[in-house]
Amino acid sequence: MHDVFFLSHERIVSVPAGTSLLEAAHLAGIVLESPCNREGTCGKCGVVVHGEDRLNLRYEESGHRLTGEKEADGWVLGCQAYVYGAVRVSETVRSERGLAIVVDGKRRQVPLDPLFRKEFDSIGNVTRLLLGDRLVDIQTGNTEANQYGVVVDIGTTTLVVVLLDLKNGIELGTISSLNPQASHAQDVLSRIKLGSSHEGLRLLHDELMRELNRMVARLAISAGISRSDIYEAIFSGNTTMLTIAARTSPASLGRYPYQVSVPTGCSFSSGELGFEIAEKGSVWFPPVASAYVGGDIISGIMAADLLSLKGRTLFVDIGTNGEMVLAEDGKLTATSTAAGPAFEGMNISCGMRATDGAIEKVRLHNGIVEVQTISAALPTGLCGSGLLDVVAELSREGVADRNGRLAKPGSKAFERWQHSLEMDNGRIRFRLSPKVTLSQQDIRQVQLAKAAVRAGIDMLLLKCSILPEDVDCVFIAGSFGVHLQVSSLIILALLPESFAERVEFLGNTSRSGAELFLLNQETRLEAASMVKQMRVLELSGEPEFEKLFLHALAFHHSEERKVESEKHGI
Repeated sequence: MHDVFFLSHERIVSVPAGTSLLEAAHLAGIVLESPCNREGTCGKCGVVVHGEDRLNLRYEESGHRLTGEKEADGWVLGCQAYVYGAVRVSETVRSERGLAIVVDGKRRQVPLDPLFRKEFDSIGNVTRLLLGDRLVDIQTGNTEANQYGVVVDIGTTTLVVVLLDLKNGIELGTISSLNPQASHAQDVLSRIKLGSSHEGLRLLHDELMRELNRMVARLAISAGISRSDIYEAIFSGNTTMLTIAARTSPASLGRYPYQVSVPTGCSFSSGELGFEIAEKGSVWFPPVASAYVGGDIISGIMAADLLSLKGRTLFVDIGTNGEMVLAEDGKLTATSTAAGPAFEGMNISCGMRATDGAIEKVRLHNGIVEVQTISAALPTGLCGSGLLDVVAELSREGVADRNGRLAKPGSKAFERWQHSLEMDNGRIRFRLSPKVTLSQQDIRQVQLAKAAVRAGIDMLLLKCSILPEDVDCVFIAGSFGVHLQVSSLIILALLPESFAERVEFLGNTSRSGAELFLLNQETRLEAASMVKQMRVLELSGEPEFEKLFLHALAFHHSEERKVESEKHGI
């Protein structure tokens, strides 16, 4: 056995020879992220080991390369460094302090008519608990005053829980957190891969429920109520998240024909899920349209009231997956693309989540790099919105060409920005701050992510015989979307130019739509009917999609943007 000292946390753990530093950290109760499922390709589980202690480590080769600067500072990848002697770890990757999670979203108004209710019988001095017309329990005395519900938005990256009073629909509290599953597998595909094994599924489910139970407990204490008076929950999330929450293997979601293996549009016993509310509480899952058009999108459609809107409205949720729905006078067509983790900063060299110190906005002007960080802290990395901003600005300035290639020495663009362009092991980087740079590979990841979303939009419009300029309104949903600038989305060609003046950001509609289901039982029937009539496009079977994707990799070149910038004030 060998001792591993985590000096920054003042913890020590003894591990057998051959244990990775990542595993040692987890044994010590220290969460290091490994969104690539320990394959060594994301670079997010870095730790610092100095001096002779490095001789007690053995390394595996991976697809990720730390910068020369980081290697010189003693950084190693925790998942690729194995212990064969005593090791002192002096520093680990930054914590998620100040994680900025969008909890609010647009929601249509509905009458208060929850499925769960209480009825007091003064003659018998008992209170009946009813779920619809079904008698759930009988309580002694008048307990009508105590009837609560929670809405749980299970995002791939974040969690939001809202406590509501079912007597009046008033929100009593909201809490948000990082989804602990993300430290093991970042995106939906890697979550499916990990959850397909018995051990992986148990890990993902147990960590999710442990965190949700903690969040509910905090809300209950803060509101001065008992968790035993919370009788119903709505779990809103993509199909993979709901499948794992139901303690069901997601394996069928990862292979053709991508079948949904868990029932939705129905209730589960809270006890069988390990969700700690009332003893006879229930959890309702929204219906899903397909393996990749899930309950969160159904919630979003309901929140945005797409069924009642006239004209052509495009609803897009941008995240690790890109889901999109086109509504034509209430007729819905939906599809989904795998954008990957770039928008979360997880496969970006200096990428990070939207926490304190994350660069969230960037402007290049007169040779000056201007950045805005979360909480006005010193810049320590790039979150998704800042990442899109800087790539868009590089494109606008001509520092990155339409194919995403950074300017080389000798070019006019390089000469204009040579104070920010530098070489690292023969590879060019753009420096935004003393600790934050952007590499050519980072730009490539942005291209792949944005091309997936754009190709999905183009394919959806093509199949519906709609031109981009014929779309009346564009709704951008999701926590990530709130931080975006329309100008960056247009410059990067993530959205068609004609969308520039038609975009509206809706916020977290997975949460706000789920509130409709909790507060008004008729909306559940409406959603079930809607899903049955919805048309879902499976892009993997569309031969045109690959062509659209390849075309969508390009950015607008700065010269092409000149007229467009003047036209739209970008």
